[in-house]
Order: sequence, then C-alpha cells, then structure tokens
Amino acid sequence: MVLQVLNSKAIQPFLYANSENKMTNLSILNLVPIREGQTAKQAVDSMVKLAKHAENIGIERYWIAEHHNMKNLASSATQLLIQHALSHTEKLRVGSGGVMLPNHSPYIVAEQYGTLETLYPNRVELGLGRAPGTDMRTASALRPEFAFPR
Repeated sequence: MVLQVLNSKAIQPFLYANSENKMTNLSILNLVPIREGQTAKQAVDSMVKLAKHAENIGIERYWIAEHHNMKNLASSATQLLIQHALSHTEKLRVGSGGVMLPNHSPYIVAEQYGTLETLYPNRVELGLGRAPGTDMRTASALRPEFAFPR
C-alpha cells in the first residue's frame, strides 16, 4: 500500500511543491506493522523493501518507531531494525522515531547509536522520547526501577 502511494501521481505535487522544482524533504516513519496473515519476519522484510524503495525515489530519511508488547507491530528492537535497514541501503539516513528513554539506560543508547554511527557514518539519526511506548505493565517490566506514572 505505501509503495503504491509513493509511486502514485497523487503524491508528485507534494514531492515537487517548491519553486525550484526540487524534491521536498519528506521522511518515512515506519512502525513495522504485521499485517493480517503476515509473520513478523515478513513485516521486517517489508520494512527493508520500503527503505530500499524510499532511497531509490530520493527520500532522505527513514525512521523506525519503538513500540513494545503489541502483537501487530514488529518494532520493539528499534536499534536492530535500524541496523538491518542501514545494511540494505547505501545512502538513506535511518533513525529512531524515537527511542523512549524511560525504557533504556541513556548511556547504553549513546553507546549503541555511537556504534551504529561508526559502522554507517553520517547515516544514523537518533530521535528521543519520554513516553513508555507501551502499556504500564510492560513499561514496568522493561525498567522496574523507573517510577512510571500510574
């Protein structure tokens, strides 16, 4: 569906809507949905296919959202999915939209994304958030020492 929209003539006015006829800087935020009848692996494969297509049509940024304990989303291990997308593209900037800091040690996040930047220079983006990205029971399981609002 997303590929059909990106390839459609309906989106062209949005892509080239400036006076210099240059492509507008659009980004894609992917939650890596698991569609009906699809496996998590197929959802990840679709994520990679969309990232490759985005790069081919000139989109510069591709972000992956963090969500936990949701049966219809395959985006709980955001940094792994980002690395996977980076490994299948050549110039696309790939990032988190965003890393929910209550779920992670900030120091480990800095190390992980610093390592990604070492492996894929100038292609890694880090968006940060403060929401849990899940229900409160799962949030408490992810970081039991963190005082989540109830």
